[in-house]
Amino acid sequence: MDPEPDFQAVPDTGAVERLQRDLRFHPCTNSQPRRLSIQQISDFNRQGFLKSLPVFDPIEITSIREYFDDLLSRVLATGRDSYSISTAHREYGRVYDLLTEPRIVDLVADLLGPHLVAWGSHFFCKLPGDGRRVAWHQDASYWPLSPSKTVTVWLAIDDADVDNGCMRFLAGSHHSGHLTYRPSTPEEHNVLDQTVENAEQYGTPVDATLKAGEVSIHSDLLLHGSEANESDRRRCGLTLRYCAADVRAAMDWSRKGVIVRGCDPSGHWGNPGRPDTD
Repeated sequence: MDPEPDFQAVPDTGAVERLQRDLRFHPCTNSQPRRLSIQQISDFNRQGFLKSLPVFDPIEITSIREYFDDLLSRVLATGRDSYSISTAHREYGRVYDLLTEPRIVDLVADLLGPHLVAWGSHFFCKLPGDGRRVAWHQDASYWPLSPSKTVTVWLAIDDADVDNGCMRFLAGSHHSGHLTYRPSTPEEHNVLDQTVENAEQYGTPVDATLKAGEVSIHSDLLLHGSEANESDRRRCGLTLRYCAADVRAAMDWSRKGVIVRGCDPSGHWGNPGRPDTD
């Protein structure tokens, strides 16, 4: 299976126009969260992200890292690069298991509600001395989804810090709505292809440092990016994408959405099963 990238420009098609996208931040109103605290709910609504949430213990994340090491070696042997393992839950059973992990789903359900879809999985692996950065951008610019009730869980497979190019957030920028961007230039060495200029005016920069096994969660409208990894250490994270079940997808993206909590009475999401291979 050739994986679909989680990040790709949304073309100006009739299907997307008919979707009539609602690109407003929808704050969480959960007064009885199961895993998060009321303060964390408030922080997410105000800042657009949470970070340093523990999920996997050292033994568990070591096993996950060993799995990824093997997967990466197999992918590189085919001529693909370290950023190309995308929509991985449709191809690899172990990634499907991470996407549907109850401890992660519990965190997301506290923010998005009891009916939940997991639709994306993409490894972002910066090899030592990689030299490529990720410009300030909003995830919502890439995804044909509406309304804007989607979050990314970023699982640290390796420790992520400033030296090896951890993610950076612009706290509060999700309240500015959908922002204008331009195509990135080759000189930017951007992993993606969009750049929001003068982005710092929209929020306060925060380094999303994480220990391996921890996660961060951010809104699809939050401006974020990362600097290049100029260190001698790898920085790998697995992004897991979730949305409320009432979100609608254009461009056939619904076929990759797995029902991980509650139900989808409309049958909009494809709900594929676990792949047999890892």
